[in-house]
Amino acid sequence: MLIEGLPEGAAVCVVGWPDLAGEAALRRGDLTVFAVDALDQGSGFARRLDRAGVTAELVDAGGVAAAVLAADIVLVEALAASPTELLAVPCSRAAASVAYCSEVPLWAVVGVGRCLPNAAFASMVERVADVRVPWMAEAEPLPLGLASHVIGDAVLAPECPLAQELLRSANA
Repeated sequence: MLIEGLPEGAAVCVVGWPDLAGEAALRRGDLTVFAVDALDQGSGFARRLDRAGVTAELVDAGGVAAAVLAADIVLVEALAASPTELLAVPCSRAAASVAYCSEVPLWAVVGVGRCLPNAAFASMVERVADVRVPWMAEAEPLPLGLASHVIGDAVLAPECPLAQELLRSANA
């Protein structure tokens, strides 16, 4: 649905190196991609697209707002999701917020197997995003309400049962 849903010749803004959005850009070939360099992944992603003949612009993380405003669509890919939130790479919340405030369509891309039960999602957020220095976090949560579209399952529902043993810390 992502590949077919993107308008012909669209300029899309992505953050980091998104698996599903990257595959869509490669298969489409007619998109312009603004790749925001989060976690030092954007430069490799932009090079990969360039080698495949896809127009890609590397954007420093400080230029995320400008990249969103220059895009037709912002794609934020979920590392994990719950029915109300996504966990995504750093800079994703900033991109989503600018898109929301500027009325640029934001598509939340949720791949198969990424929607978790609430307790498992909360545990994951606590482990990777709830740190003493939040700007150094490996990922960040963002409310699904910022998205204009959810690409993936029609209804975000957990795709697996809750495994209680995964909620306990190794030190417990």
